Amino acid sequence: MNFDRLKEKLEILADAAKYDVSCSSSGGTRKNKKGALGDSSVSGICHTYTEDGRCVSLLKILLTNHCIYDCAYCVSRSSNDIKRAAFTVEEVVDLTINFYRRNYIEGLFLSSGIFKNADTTMERLVRVAKKLRLEENFNGYIHLKSIPGASDELMQEAALYADRLSINLEIPTESGLKLLAPEKNRQDMLGPMKYIQNGISQYKDEKKIFRKVPKFAPAGQSTQMIVGATNENDLQIIKVADHFYKNFNLKRVYYSGYVPVLEDKRLPSLTTEVPMLRENRLYQSDWLMRFYGFKAEEILDPSMPFLDLEVDPKLSWALRHLDQFPVNLQTADYQMILRVPGIGVKTAQKIINARRFQVLHIDHLKKLGAAVNRAKYFIDFNTGNAYLSYLTDKNFRKLLIGGSSSKFHNQFSQQLSLF
Repeated sequence: MNFDRLKEKLEILADAAKYDVSCSSSGGTRKNKKGALGDSSVSGICHTYTEDGRCVSLLKILLTNHCIYDCAYCVSRSSNDIKRAAFTVEEVVDLTINFYRRNYIEGLFLSSGIFKNADTTMERLVRVAKKLRLEENFNGYIHLKSIPGASDELMQEAALYADRLSINLEIPTESGLKLLAPEKNRQDMLGPMKYIQNGISQYKDEKKIFRKVPKFAPAGQSTQMIVGATNENDLQIIKVADHFYKNFNLKRVYYSGYVPVLEDKRLPSLTTEVPMLRENRLYQSDWLMRFYGFKAEEILDPSMPFLDLEVDPKLSWALRHLDQFPVNLQTADYQMILRVPGIGVKTAQKIINARRFQVLHIDHLKKLGAAVNRAKYFIDFNTGNAYLSYLTDKNFRKLLIGGSSSKFHNQFSQQLSLF
């Protein structure tokens, strides 16, 4: 084995993979077995943090950065003059096993440029996962990228050996995709997504009847959209995300602020800042839809199609609906308590439980984990709340913003490197 060439490939293909952020592993349940390697039952195998604060890692690479497509936003586009490289199936397997044994990683995130055609590329990705599972007895986490236009037969195999599959929508709207990637079409992306969705549903039904059913993409599927490469507004983006959550049962939708890497008249200039704050606001909106019971049309509407960059979406909704406040924490239902700025899901649940045993006041709220400096203006107690007088103050918004600035202003953090 030529180790210098392998190292060069690793540098090229790990760097090319850094633009893909859809690599969360929540939901994997593949347990370690005697004589096997790895365990994907831990939550979150990627360059991220788990719920208990642990930082976890994975080998995140492309199989190749050769690509037949010339997508304007992609650094691996066919017309871009860059160093090209490709791993063999055996090289990816060896790297994964050796990195795992050295405790560098806890799993594999494998994507690829499309060489020759969709099925050829997908078949190589599947061979990597299959070889790891069957020949190396690897039970760690595996996340494979689904290739647009791949056959149902290959998607079936991929779902049997990978924990999670994902296929990037890339651009939020079909018109935007047509502008920047005219060789691609949205239907080629939807086909594999629909097949996996149906397979997961069938697996759940069979699991109710048969005790032993082969795992089928146990961690589900996800997708990613680039933000800022085209002119879609935030309302369009969150409606697309809402559509895929409802109709494709996705685990996650990821948002990636466009990083200017190529000069093209269809794209923002190379001096354009990465929209990190906008990306963060979209994630906050996504959280509201998934966990707080907000509908997409409540967060934004045609009269206000962009998210407020000064305040988070939940506070923005509250400021537009001051008639809904104050909320009496002693009597309000769970869903309304969730809409109070500064109160999260866990705190709302604690409030519901605690108020059964005592009359709550502001000191209780601090102990229950609420951000009282914000929540105090929107809540009421049976004993009263002196801060409610600010609700009708014409400078209420300025008071809340209080001169604070977001940590996302003028900041762009590159993906952490494993190597």
